[in-house]
Amino acid sequence: MSTSRVIIVTGASQGIGAETVKAFRAQGHRVVATARSITPTIESDYIAIAGDIADPATARRVVNAAVEHFGRVDTLVNNAGVFIAKPFTQYTAEDYAAITSVNLNGFFYITQSAIAAMQKHGSGHVVSVTTTLAEQANSNVPSVLASLTKGGLNAATKSLAIEYARAGIRANVVSPGIIKSPMHPVAAHETLAALHPVGRMGEMSDIVNAILYLDAAPFVTGEILHVDGGQSAGH
Repeated sequence: MSTSRVIIVTGASQGIGAETVKAFRAQGHRVVATARSITPTIESDYIAIAGDIADPATARRVVNAAVEHFGRVDTLVNNAGVFIAKPFTQYTAEDYAAITSVNLNGFFYITQSAIAAMQKHGSGHVVSVTTTLAEQANSNVPSVLASLTKGGLNAATKSLAIEYARAGIRANVVSPGIIKSPMHPVAAHETLAALHPVGRMGEMSDIVNAILYLDAAPFVTGEILHVDGGQSAGH
């Protein structure tokens, strides 16, 4: 019997999302990748769909493509996210709309569609990428809207894990510290490294490996796996 599964990855055009796609494909799984700026592609084991993850129509298109081309959905990786660090009173209505649309709407619509597809074959896994700042606030990185949205995903994940535990569907979180990715300019790396007790930033591979671990851990659900260089343990 084939061990190839069907994985959906959001925010897949660059950074952690793109590396996650590569890792799952390297394991022989079929992947549906989505992002605003991704080049649309259809291959025997890979589909890329361009679209705004905050739009319910994009969520439907992505899940429908997985089912139509590959027959099912096994894992959803909610990686898409917007992060804007600002003093709380300086956030604009546009900042609020941008962050909540991607971080909350983008999670809600595709997770709802993916779980509905998973229920049809009685198993599945949702992994969401959040941030340790949701639990360990840091005055050097004022980010209330990240905490509001990504903290919400932490709580929602635990709720999903319990609601669907008997249905064979798991839900987990990877909670990163600050990772070397296109989101952070190289000039800021030294400052950002100092925010971690281990004294360095994380690598994208650290997050990808955590996602792969959770996906291969059938007895783990409702877990917030901190991959943050000790930030969650305190300073």
